[in-house]
Amino acid sequence: MKNSITQFSRIFVGILFIISGLIKLNDPVGFSYKLAEYFSEPVFNLPIFVPFALAIALFLVILEVVLGVMLLIGYKTKFTVWSLLILIVLFTFLTFYSAYFNVVKDCGCFGDALKLTPWESFTKDVVLLVFILILYRNQKLIKPLFPAALQNTLFLASIAASAFMGYWVLNHLPIIDFRPYKVGNSIQAGMKIPDGAAKSVVEMVFIYKVDGVAKEFKEADLMAIPEGAVFVDRKDKVITEGYVPPIHDFIMEKDGSDYKDEFLNAPKLLLITAYDLPNADADGMKKLANLSKTAIAKGYQVVGMTASLPEDIAAAQKKYGYNFDFYFCDAITVKTIERANPSIILLEKGTVKQKVHHQDLDQIKW
Repeated sequence: MKNSITQFSRIFVGILFIISGLIKLNDPVGFSYKLAEYFSEPVFNLPIFVPFALAIALFLVILEVVLGVMLLIGYKTKFTVWSLLILIVLFTFLTFYSAYFNVVKDCGCFGDALKLTPWESFTKDVVLLVFILILYRNQKLIKPLFPAALQNTLFLASIAASAFMGYWVLNHLPIIDFRPYKVGNSIQAGMKIPDGAAKSVVEMVFIYKVDGVAKEFKEADLMAIPEGAVFVDRKDKVITEGYVPPIHDFIMEKDGSDYKDEFLNAPKLLLITAYDLPNADADGMKKLANLSKTAIAKGYQVVGMTASLPEDIAAAQKKYGYNFDFYFCDAITVKTIERANPSIILLEKGTVKQKVHHQDLDQIKW
């Protein structure tokens, strides 16, 4: 019985770590955004790590895959089990912190392929922790599956394959796109709220300073606010989360007006996304002027989307000689649409027809 439970735990943990790692390795940039969220002020306030978020993300996801392979083949059991234990304790702490303090809505454990609530993520990690503790107590039952030479080869091959996959998706696009803006999806359809969908229940909370101390009052308590209390702020507290459409923050704003409906109805639209113009890839930015001319000649309307400031937009247009305008959209949305900075999306009346990394412009299918 002990051996059966140990071998089941070995297979379950190994496969889950490989799947989880590969999903995030498919989109390490997206996982790096999640890590940067953890490093930000509302959570752990460790801004020194934000510039290294992508490097840390790559290291962690490759480690997940490799440790999963090592466990399945029984390679260096003691090191493998100890490493898994340390990782799962770290992950369990992070997911509990996120759930208890409600600071990170999605841990990113399975990227965009599977969204888990904070408490679901914590529960998943607790289950994994139990199985890894079983492995820790029964390490002697985890035997190598192959001769030493083949074990070494499989170990090195897992590192090389994972590293190559990471290199590929960083220099092109995710192999599988799990986001709501994937090829074939309609942006308009993604923004619709179905009839009868659950609505959010929101409670207004008013903050007043009473005798120098900030206190919260509900709407029903406003008549009982002490005399001399000073209003500080008002916030909306979500009691019950309603239905949120997959695409809920897509705008194309310029000079105070939103032009998304106009552009999403265009029969041929080439959308250039660059969430951060000052830090966009210079070689990619240089190619966009000629790309725009080619697209216009083929009957496309060309627009840019960015979260950059107006002065940054003006500087980029002057530097690269662009003949198209940029429209504002929140950085998180632009990063969700596409990971490369810049990147190219071809739309037909709001439906995504093709997405191309700036290094693969020769693959555009006009």
